[in-house]
Amino acid sequence: MKYSVKIILFFLIALSAVPSLMIAQNNVIDEIVWVVGDEAILKSEVEEYRKEILMQNQRIEGDPYCFIPEQLAIRKLFLDQAKLDSITVQESQVSRTLEYWINEQIASVGSVERLEEYWGKNLATIREDLREQIREQQLIEGVQQKHFGNILLTPSEIRKFYNSLPQDSLPFIPTTLEVQIITVEPEIPLVEIDKVKAQLRDFTEQITSGKNSLSTLALIHSEDPGTAMRGGELGFMNRSVLSPEFANVAFTLNDPQKVSNIVETEYGFHIIQLIERRSDMANFRHILLKPKVPQESLDTALIRLDSIRTGIMEKKIAFDDAATYLSADKDTRNNKGIMVNNTPRSAHAGTPRFPLNELNQDIAKIAGEMAKGEVSKPFIMMNDKGRQVAGIIKITDRNEGHRANINNDYQTIKQMAENARQQKLVDEWLQDKIRKTYVRIDPEWQGCEYKYKDWQK
Repeated sequence: MKYSVKIILFFLIALSAVPSLMIAQNNVIDEIVWVVGDEAILKSEVEEYRKEILMQNQRIEGDPYCFIPEQLAIRKLFLDQAKLDSITVQESQVSRTLEYWINEQIASVGSVERLEEYWGKNLATIREDLREQIREQQLIEGVQQKHFGNILLTPSEIRKFYNSLPQDSLPFIPTTLEVQIITVEPEIPLVEIDKVKAQLRDFTEQITSGKNSLSTLALIHSEDPGTAMRGGELGFMNRSVLSPEFANVAFTLNDPQKVSNIVETEYGFHIIQLIERRSDMANFRHILLKPKVPQESLDTALIRLDSIRTGIMEKKIAFDDAATYLSADKDTRNNKGIMVNNTPRSAHAGTPRFPLNELNQDIAKIAGEMAKGEVSKPFIMMNDKGRQVAGIIKITDRNEGHRANINNDYQTIKQMAENARQQKLVDEWLQDKIRKTYVRIDPEWQGCEYKYKDWQK
């Protein structure tokens, strides 16, 4: 269930909820600004939450010193309900989410050291504070699912909702395309592969001799942009999210001082080092190098694709058949070359529809100017494995940008109607919960225009 409920606007609140009334800096006594039931909201919590919002470039609705305490108070009401409902969470899921967000935070600021400097605490403390925040968020989601997770509207209710909306409040639906693709992988000369392997063997020798560390070499040389800035560190994950060739070697490592043999995957060539193992999850460092593709190999791939395109245009072979039998793209060739949108949290995830900004950038540059039914000329692109390939595409459908309407965008309108109903139920539930809960707001923090009026009884 995709929650769009506005009472929990951010997945992460402050990475650190101050556990006592004493602040280390300047020995200043913290202030209790709100009390909700038997739970206090501290001024320091508000400041930490504001800091987290700024770090994530999130929008604050109005005065932060009004908006944030109300959000924290709502959070406490949901956590109280989680106790009443005996909601539980899986610690393995908490751990997976924790590692994902730690890696995202490090990538955001550039290094572990900068993250520690930003929060004024070491990584272990940040990790434990964040673990509790994630656990609480999952408890809240459990309450939401139990009480508001089964919204079922009839088609007539959805149409009634649509008819009640002013036309200018309907979302603008950007142009979407459905795309088929055929690729040819250029041949990489053995000499280029040997160069990469020789460099990785040199790195291994530097690491084992103590001359250099894998993390330093990864920072300088690794061609994996997602991990190079973290010294090659992947973060904790289980083997299912790694390519099989990588996982089969990585999960046999048991000595953090050792470096694996060279591993080939569809991304290139790697050396791997274990950092830490936790049950079925582990954290690794790696260095990725990719053999260089010479221009003559790219030219040969383009000529091959041009021949395939000629056959398609002369109707000697259908695009569907060429994609199935001639394409090197294993993700699409079993689907007649049809690309599927795998963009996380996209409204079109799992479908063949792509807004231009969710397409591969190299494909988008070509597809943006194409009409339905048109077949492109061959071009060079970087695929999602970070490797250069030659490709041609066909636009199988094109829907121009427009205001959402019930005929063409039923699923979008349906989601809006369900979200509106869900929000109404949440608002009613919260108003009732607030009326039954003891709330005290410090006089200096009163005078705000809160969303829910019964805070100040």
